[in-house]
Amino acid sequence: MTKQLLSTLLTTILVLTVSHSAYSGLGQNIFQLFGKKVPELTPVQHQLTIPVSTFDDGKAHHFKVKAADGIMVTFFALKSKDGIIRAAIDACDVCYRSGKGYKQEGDYMVCQNCGQKFSSNKINEIKGGCNPAPLKRTIQKENLIISMEDINANSWYCKFKS
Repeated sequence: MTKQLLSTLLTTILVLTVSHSAYSGLGQNIFQLFGKKVPELTPVQHQLTIPVSTFDDGKAHHFKVKAADGIMVTFFALKSKDGIIRAAIDACDVCYRSGKGYKQEGDYMVCQNCGQKFSSNKINEIKGGCNPAPLKRTIQKENLIISMEDINANSWYCKFKS
């Protein structure tokens, strides 16, 4: 076998394997699928606390936490161009069953299932459809605070079909 043929064969096998995993209904979050580590947070006194400075880079940061019903909930937070820190479940009303979540492209969050783009300054402002499911959040001192009550109420977004 030539190197080029072997390379093409291996690439094809990899693409088919990833495609099968992504579309077979296994409910794997895209970060798990490609091996990116998503930090797991531990609630303290029924809330999550993340330093505001985490978001100074303007990038979306994904986190996960175990909800009261045992479901691992993935969410993201970012500082939009208007300077507001926003947070949302890494899923929406329409595409949550895919388990693919969102990725950031510049100032947009893009649904990795349907490709819809959402301006970061609209996160937490618009709910429903394919918009990222908003999480209530507050800023206390130098920390972003998210209540586990809100995480628990939204855990169903991360309960994928198996």
